[in-house]
Amino acid sequence: MKITVLNGSPKGDQSTTMQSVHYIQKRFPEHELIFFNISKRIKRIEKNDEVFSEIIDQVRLSDAILWAFPLYVFNVHSGYKRFIELITEKGVQSAFRDKYTATLTTSIHFFDHTAHNYMNGICDDLDMKYVGGFSADMEDLLKEEERRRLIQFAGNFFETIENRTPTLKRYQPVVKRSFDYMPGQIVSKIKANDKKIIILTDAEYNQTNLHGMIERFEGCLEGEVEVINLNDVDIKGACLGCLRCGFENKCSYGDRDGFMEFYNTRLKAADVLIIAGEIKDRYLSSRWKLFFDRSFFNCHSPSLVGKQIGFLIAGPFSQIPDLRQMLEGWVEWQQSNLVDFVTDEYVDSAEIDAMLQNFASQCIRFADKKYVKPQTFLGVGGMKIFRDEIWGRLRFVFQADHKYFQGHGIYDYPQRDLKTRFINFIIMSLTKIPLIRREFPKRLVSEMLKPFQKVLQSTEG
Repeated sequence: MKITVLNGSPKGDQSTTMQSVHYIQKRFPEHELIFFNISKRIKRIEKNDEVFSEIIDQVRLSDAILWAFPLYVFNVHSGYKRFIELITEKGVQSAFRDKYTATLTTSIHFFDHTAHNYMNGICDDLDMKYVGGFSADMEDLLKEEERRRLIQFAGNFFETIENRTPTLKRYQPVVKRSFDYMPGQIVSKIKANDKKIIILTDAEYNQTNLHGMIERFEGCLEGEVEVINLNDVDIKGACLGCLRCGFENKCSYGDRDGFMEFYNTRLKAADVLIIAGEIKDRYLSSRWKLFFDRSFFNCHSPSLVGKQIGFLIAGPFSQIPDLRQMLEGWVEWQQSNLVDFVTDEYVDSAEIDAMLQNFASQCIRFADKKYVKPQTFLGVGGMKIFRDEIWGRLRFVFQADHKYFQGHGIYDYPQRDLKTRFINFIIMSLTKIPLIRREFPKRLVSEMLKPFQKVLQSTEG
């Protein structure tokens, strides 16, 4: 069989992900794998119709497609995202229809599920036959058991194609509503109280609903609001995956473009950051993905700590829960406060006006109080993955992260909590005594509540 491998790494053949695919190739020599370095060559693919057509022609001739990519900030690389957009823009969806397909990734398992879910949704939208995904740790190929698991995945993929086994669709099509948002008259304005407010958007001239929400939000505030269009920011190219930022948080692009200076001097100075974009397939635009990827020069350390972050989104946002989780996870990773999401899905201009008014009020109120809500699993779990990886095998690569984590108490391993360890030792020893072991469950709940009761009693009167 012929399998087209669409490589989503900006490093091309030097990608860790590709080593797993080459291993599959060696173990199944009866199948022909044809490789295309999508992310690395995306500028040429975008500008040269012949290059793009060569890929699409090969897709048409193939028995199946393998989407193989490393994770980049919750999802695929921005170049891969742009290629996915081109499929629709150039009207070549039919080349993918009814093709068997699977996804293969390498990562440290930080939000790998959202990347796989995104690609699963894209494959369903293209009417492909999605067999499944394989999410490997970046060093799994070095382990015998994991190599065996990889071969089992590949074997199932090939067997499914050969047997023409039916597959199930997981995602329903995203339905866009036709609605023109018409902002009404602003009755009262909210004082910004000297807070620096930035609206960062990629809005194009024809995205009238997005423009309308931006203008309405801006008009609700009494004070200066800076609107910056990402298309005007000097970004020469996508993240290269070179990891040079790991030593000192300095991007390899350096002063060849203005992104690092823009992020450090303008975005980091904001008290309130509003991200405004329109749904494109099952994400925002590839320009937004470019922003998130290039922001990784800060590596795994939060760079927008304590800021108020909100989202203005045009399009069917509520139909794409994985996108919401990516954005929520990003805000929690940054140790910022997620104010809210406002969309144009309500098909009622007056209701959207009211939501934007309240949204603006919340942004200022939370900024005044420096409020940051507690993290959920998205932030806590994600940071523990980073904590363990930076302390361990990634420390020599991400030395800037290591320095930050040391200085901000992120290395909070429980074995360092000597008090808790001592209490556990005493109580566990006591519960080995039969009488205490029988009585312990009866008093467990009341004993657990004692510290809280002391706090409540201290606030009485």
